[in-house]
This record gives sequence, C-alpha cells and structure tokens, in this order.
Amino acid sequence: MPSIKISDLRQKKDDELKKQLDDLNKEKFNLRFQASNGQLSNTGRVKEVRRGIAKIKTLLNKVNEKE
Repeated sequence: MPSIKISDLRQKKDDELKKQLDDLNKEKFNLRFQASNGQLSNTGRVKEVRRGIAKIKTLLNKVNEKE
C-alpha cells in the first residue's frame, strides 16, 4: 500500500477520515504485534502507518478549529 497523500485526504469527509484513522490504528497494533513476534517482513510499513495517522489527525484538528 503506497503512502497516504494529504491531497487525497483533504477530499474526504470527517466520517471517512475517522474510519480510516481507526483502520490505521488497528493496522499499527497488528504490525507492532508482528514485530514483537519477529514475523514482520516489511518494517517500513510501520513508519508509513504512523505518518498516515499523524496526517489524518492533523486534518481533523484543522477542521475542528474552523468550526
């Protein structure tokens, strides 16, 4: 899965962003679990997921500030 682009996220609605944030948090948990067991093959994915979570949280905070 390619990295998450901020331009794609800006086009989504709040509920879609929140759902994607939940999905990324679940994936982050699973990746951490795999890493602790030594089963993680793509270690770079952890970094991508963390950055994606940060991007979504930043956008959600900006939207909430405007309101």
